[in-house]
Amino acid sequence: MRFHRYRYRPRVWAAAALVAAASLITPSLTVQAGAADGQVVAAQVQAGGEDGGADCAVPNPGSPTSSSMLPDPFKRLNGTRISATSDWRCRRAEIRDLAQRSVYGQKPARPASVTGTVSASSITVNVSDQGRSASFSASVSLPSGSGPFPAVIVLGGLGADTATIKASGVAVINHDPYSVGKEGTTRNNKQGAFYSVYGSSSSTGLLMAWSWGVSRIIDVIEQSGGNILKASATGVTGCSRFGKGAIVAGAFDQRVALTMPIESGSGGVPILRGIPGENGAQPLSSAYSEQPWLGDAFSSYTGNPNSLPVDTHEILGMVAPRGLFVMENPYVDWLAARSGSVAALGAAEVYKALGAGSNISYWSDVQDGTHCAVRSEWKTPLQQNIQKFLLGTGSGSGVFRIAPSKSGNLSTWRDWQTPTLTDGGGDNGGDPGGGTGGDPGGDPGGGGTNGTCTVGYRNVNSWPGGFQGEVTIRNNGTSTLNGWTVGMSLASGQSISSLWDGVNTGTSGSVTVRNSSYNGTLAGNGTATFGFTATGNSSPAPANITCRSP
Repeated sequence: MRFHRYRYRPRVWAAAALVAAASLITPSLTVQAGAADGQVVAAQVQAGGEDGGADCAVPNPGSPTSSSMLPDPFKRLNGTRISATSDWRCRRAEIRDLAQRSVYGQKPARPASVTGTVSASSITVNVSDQGRSASFSASVSLPSGSGPFPAVIVLGGLGADTATIKASGVAVINHDPYSVGKEGTTRNNKQGAFYSVYGSSSSTGLLMAWSWGVSRIIDVIEQSGGNILKASATGVTGCSRFGKGAIVAGAFDQRVALTMPIESGSGGVPILRGIPGENGAQPLSSAYSEQPWLGDAFSSYTGNPNSLPVDTHEILGMVAPRGLFVMENPYVDWLAARSGSVAALGAAEVYKALGAGSNISYWSDVQDGTHCAVRSEWKTPLQQNIQKFLLGTGSGSGVFRIAPSKSGNLSTWRDWQTPTLTDGGGDNGGDPGGGTGGDPGGDPGGGGTNGTCTVGYRNVNSWPGGFQGEVTIRNNGTSTLNGWTVGMSLASGQSISSLWDGVNTGTSGSVTVRNSSYNGTLAGNGTATFGFTATGNSSPAPANITCRSP
């Protein structure tokens, strides 16, 4: 991205002097502590290591059909929809295949040989595959105390709050992605460790090469015996172009417990279909041509993203049910934060379906507009996510804080409904921003009824000057409910800043919310939810909440 004012010029990482080899072994895989609310789902995902769906038979997708709507993440390539949480493993494999074919390029299977060393100051990685070899290294900075420590891999050394990470008792692995895939090269002469092994004319873009590098670092940590770093508790983060890389690393390696992209922009979090219509956003053609970040095949879609068989809400959904904390900047139009909020809301539907709604967080409501600045607003949710997904000691943040100026509306981008999946555990009716479950029919915050339509409200989260609420509508009868309308009264000083999964009239005082096109039909005892963020104090809760059917 051409942020000339903030353009990043990375320093050259010193190569570690330690050279040694460790035998390649198959790691012992366990469920990471605190990884998800749905522990059955977490066990299914983690059991497969780097790619839990590698054994899934993925059919040829055929020629994609053009659509301005976001693809249905729950619809298989054969046209059927998944119905159980166990179905997600192979549906995720289909999304993985589509993303490799059309967006990033291929991520090769684990190399024939990966060896290396882990010390208190460095990690070395040696890779051999298909008769070719390459090496790279990363530096390690340990927190105080005694290990072994969880670790966050920081791509590029830009924008990450490493002080908070270390103060939380987590090590920082500073990894130079350019050692794996260099910028400033042509597409037919790519350079770096990945391309030394798989060829300089590989059609795989830099983002996937960087993801491959993160996976090889985790390989070496797994082999090291766990005396210094814990392979079962690894996170990844990065800002700007390295935020793009962090997304791909977390999506394509299921051993990453916590993925934290920062201000990733076009080719990162934002929905690809939304970028052409978002004022000031970096055009897809620019993101493709600026550097070989994206795979060569993406050139076919830069002028027509509606033809893509996949979009970023599904790629973010590949992280589910593991931890995902998306941080965005609403002040720089180039970063496409509005399209980013839509992607996160879409991914939250995957988390919700898997019973892990509290495992995804999104935060663009910040005061400082400087690109890749360390922001005070992100410190607490960063700590909370680290505690839950890397330390196993907390409940996470599970909050959506969307900047009003860059608030996207998921309902205008989808024509599919989120299914209630069986055999998963957790709260399948959970909200996009999280929460800890409870009775979806209501809470002490209030509720009302009209005929067969019952409505309840709960406060998901609150902070100084704002809060996040969720309203659940239930068909309390036996016949199908076709459409619903909710009325509620906000207290003085309260005003809705963003709302999803519904269409609102008014933002303060008396507010009316109607169903979106995809969630108005409710079978007997069926439910639908809409969520919102608002300015003002969370108390008193919205009053006079009623619902009616047409």
